[in-house]
Amino acid sequence: MRITAIRSCVLLATGLSAASAQSRAKVNQYGNPEKLAPSQTAAAITEQDLQTRLYQFADDSMLGRQVGRLGNFKGTNYIASELKRLGVVPAGDNESYFQTLPYHFHQFTNHSRLTVNGNPLTWETDWIAIPGPRAPRPIVNVPIVYGGVEGDTAHQIGALRAAGNFVVLAAAPPERAGRGRGASAPAAGRGGGRGGFGAAPSRFADAVAVATVDLDALNEGARATLAAPAVATLSTAGGRGGGRGRGNAATPAPDSLTQLRQQLAQLAPQATLRLTREAAQKLFGGRRVETLTPGTAGGTVTAALDFVDLPSDWARNVVGIIPGSDPKLRHEYVAIGAHNDHIGVTTPVDHDSLKAFNNARNAMLIANNMVALTPEQLATIKVNMDSVRREHPRARRDSVNNGADDDGSGSMALLEIAEAVKNMKVKPKRSVLFVWHTGEEAGLQGSRYFTDNPTVPMDSIVAQVNIDMIGRGRAEDLPGGGPDYLGVVGSFFDSKDLGEEVAAVNKKQQNPLSLDYKYDTTLTWSGYNNIYGRSDHYNYALHGVPIAFFFTGLHGDYHQRTDEPEFIDYPHYARIANYIRDLVVDVANGPRPRMNGTNPAKPPKVVP
Repeated sequence: MRITAIRSCVLLATGLSAASAQSRAKVNQYGNPEKLAPSQTAAAITEQDLQTRLYQFADDSMLGRQVGRLGNFKGTNYIASELKRLGVVPAGDNESYFQTLPYHFHQFTNHSRLTVNGNPLTWETDWIAIPGPRAPRPIVNVPIVYGGVEGDTAHQIGALRAAGNFVVLAAAPPERAGRGRGASAPAAGRGGGRGGFGAAPSRFADAVAVATVDLDALNEGARATLAAPAVATLSTAGGRGGGRGRGNAATPAPDSLTQLRQQLAQLAPQATLRLTREAAQKLFGGRRVETLTPGTAGGTVTAALDFVDLPSDWARNVVGIIPGSDPKLRHEYVAIGAHNDHIGVTTPVDHDSLKAFNNARNAMLIANNMVALTPEQLATIKVNMDSVRREHPRARRDSVNNGADDDGSGSMALLEIAEAVKNMKVKPKRSVLFVWHTGEEAGLQGSRYFTDNPTVPMDSIVAQVNIDMIGRGRAEDLPGGGPDYLGVVGSFFDSKDLGEEVAAVNKKQQNPLSLDYKYDTTLTWSGYNNIYGRSDHYNYALHGVPIAFFFTGLHGDYHQRTDEPEFIDYPHYARIANYIRDLVVDVANGPRPRMNGTNPAKPPKVVP
């Protein structure tokens, strides 16, 4: 797949002062440079302003803005600092711009101790413990038993032999360990991910602890990261749960004894440990683990695991208000939102060959009428590395999922709309509520938390406009795409009034956009069904708020390390942002959109 570039020169601002020096930079086929220095923004929503904001917000330094991680903290700081500069009223917690979700750091410190028959093992040198949501159950003179090879359920010990014991498992062979784990298995496997202690096989559920002999493969830094991960996790007490699902109604309810055991396991979960081979030998009197048979007894273990639970600022909604001009209506709000998070950092790859592959795959997907490609079809894609290397002679390793379109485009459009509304001589009659939700990628967590814990009364929100991915939508991105394309979701679902207003405001634009309503119906396109339930507007709709969701479709760089600012369609992006500003102002000045009633119609075909 050949990637071409237009070699031309553009003038770029390289600083914040009016006297900043200008530089010449290479641009790509879309007229965008790889990097762009920040510059001042103006009251109007312009391509240049959107560009300078997005290049900052989706920069590698933001580390993919994943909820619970440092990058999300940095991204929300940027948004809040801009709101403060613009003079937008803070509307988060404690008169701040932030509404902090109940995320916590869970880790074990180097004060943790473990002894075998009274002889101490050394923290990180011999063993580590993997933190979960709560401190694990006590380990005092617990008998050691060899459970078998990890994953080999045909030969492992049974539940009765494991109960009440310290179970040791040999590491799975590489061919078995690699299945489903991917390249990051050593850093994420066996209890180190979101779930922590809760992932043990059911036959070991009553064991006091499960220790796997696989620590030798990890260096000192990796061991420290597993014991004290640089990621915060959502408290189980926060909101309505962490995922989008509502459970499986067909699953039979457990009996009362099983429920009690499950509740006790949640309050004091099983400990998950990692051991070196040398440490494991000490547990079994010098015998190597590979010589043991399942059920072999060892010594006894006593441990004091120093578990720390600290609140985190790495998961925050950002909330601001521009008060309305009407003395009565200013107590009502038009909410406009986007999500500030993305999916973080992952395995490094060659950026340019990945981009070439993504382009080829998306072209094949469009030709296949957006039906998911088979492994055989994907195998036919061949990247012309000679062409790639002519354009980029040196491989550029990339591990950051920048999220420029998803949802840097929506987040920065919100900032531009805030700046435009703040500079209006006469403000809209109703107040405008801006919310940058976090945790959308983790299951709509930020919008769920905000609508359950609103900083303004929910019944005072007359409508919610959601923006998620409005930076692309070219013909090469999806069928029907082009410079006028804009997808609209749910605007007629709950309020015919809002749906009609969405269409009417568009018709007033100097160059109206082509509104696409097909996402309101079931599609055969893989990945596009239930778009209505897959972004933050959904939680407002659950509270009876009329919504309209705008996006320009998925594309080949969706959730990829190639979703970067240089591939955004800025002229198209600016038109959409200006239209959405006009819509928000129109709703803020007009009659309150009425709900359709208790049985809102979902028309098979919507004609504005």
